[in-house]
Amino acid sequence: MIKLLIADRDQNERTGIRWLVSSYAIPFDKVLFAGTVSDVFRLIEAEMPDVMCIELDMIPKDVWDSFRELAKRYKPRVIAMTAEATFERALQGIELQACDLWVKHQSPDHIKRVLTDCYRILTRTPMIQEPAKAEAGTVSYRSLFLPQETAGINYRLMLMQLENPKNQLMLLAFLQEYPFHNQPVFLPLSNMIVCIFEFDSRHPLEHLKYLGNRILSEWEEKFSEPLSVVLYDTADPSLSLNEKYLYARQALEIRFFQGFRQLSVIEDRVDWLMIDPFLTPSEQREWIDMLNNMDRERLKQWMYREFLNKEMPYPEPGLLRTRLTSILAQVRRYMKSLYLDTGLLEERYHQMFETILYNPILYRIVQEFLLFLYEVFDQAKNHKENARTDIIEQVILYLEESFHDPELRLEDVANHVDRSPAYLSSLITKRQGSSFRQILTGIRVKEAQRLLLATKLSVQEIAEKTGFMNANYFSKIFKEKTGETPRLFRNRK
Repeated sequence: MIKLLIADRDQNERTGIRWLVSSYAIPFDKVLFAGTVSDVFRLIEAEMPDVMCIELDMIPKDVWDSFRELAKRYKPRVIAMTAEATFERALQGIELQACDLWVKHQSPDHIKRVLTDCYRILTRTPMIQEPAKAEAGTVSYRSLFLPQETAGINYRLMLMQLENPKNQLMLLAFLQEYPFHNQPVFLPLSNMIVCIFEFDSRHPLEHLKYLGNRILSEWEEKFSEPLSVVLYDTADPSLSLNEKYLYARQALEIRFFQGFRQLSVIEDRVDWLMIDPFLTPSEQREWIDMLNNMDRERLKQWMYREFLNKEMPYPEPGLLRTRLTSILAQVRRYMKSLYLDTGLLEERYHQMFETILYNPILYRIVQEFLLFLYEVFDQAKNHKENARTDIIEQVILYLEESFHDPELRLEDVANHVDRSPAYLSSLITKRQGSSFRQILTGIRVKEAQRLLLATKLSVQEIAEKTGFMNANYFSKIFKEKTGETPRLFRNRK
């Protein structure tokens, strides 16, 4: 008696496969259903199915090892199913020695063929056997992920990646219907589709270049979703298919500089240019100056010169993202100095941080960054204009501009805003909840913290720059405010 177990959390999926088995008259003697992991364990042990269609996504990580051992013990022919064509799911299929991996939703013809083949093998073989290893010359997910599994000399790779991975099935359907002269093997992954072509001396590399450009052109005629294509070919006969795949995958990162809707032909591994991602002290001073002067044109030219119009060898993309976050940190300090780190602008700051980390195209990141900077400048301008009509805001701005003067007194500030010292002192305490001296000391300590972290100035030099009479008094006040000495604060970073 040949038994089939269909294990899927979705009842419609279970019913659909059962209907196909019945409609195509695949003569399994008994069809079993499992909608939960506990049902799967119970039915495997009680019924010992010969073929098992198992949804990998239904198995929690904490029971995976137990499930794998159960499958090894009872040895059903496994057909792995998943809604996500990820590397993790492919490895799980390999661990189960699955004879096929179905990425939902498979065509009825494919399901029929696989189940029919399983039944024929079982009825031809008196004992239940483990799936046979792939024949020499065939390629599979094992070829991509396991080193030395498959020699790469007879294969060329073409990797295709959409900007939105959610449209992956649409791309796969397009490729499956495409009239290839020599049909490649398609291996869908979570964020790309790998096309593996057998080497054919009648169709050299130039032919595949033409093919790649034609696919790009015909895809864009039908769909608006941006597509990036990498064609990898090398004269190195020692590379395995796994190594070729790793180099080709790395080459996909070129889209960070070139954008989508491009065919990149790579004949060797990509050697990224290693750079120091952090701003130098002189660059930090330049940025402080550009921000304080709200110099939009100068900032724009700096960003364009630094990040756009790059040529190979390109800087390593991750390092460029780090450099952009280093610049964003300067903008953050500027925002805090003007008390702009609240409300919608604060939300935009966090959105900008996410954009730097995850946007796939450098040009878009730069444009978004500039738009964000212009928003910050608009808010800063409004802030300063409003401050002119608000006495407390005028006081804060004056303190932020003059705190480095150790002789700065309440009388000086009162004279600046044309109020009496007694009235101003009372107003400050009432509105701010702190005295004039506490606010001034807070500004000085805040600037001292910045200098301790961002520069190599001595404690004495920082004390002088922040309006303290001497280093000892500075250290005493700093410890009162922060709970630690300036040196300990600097070392802790």
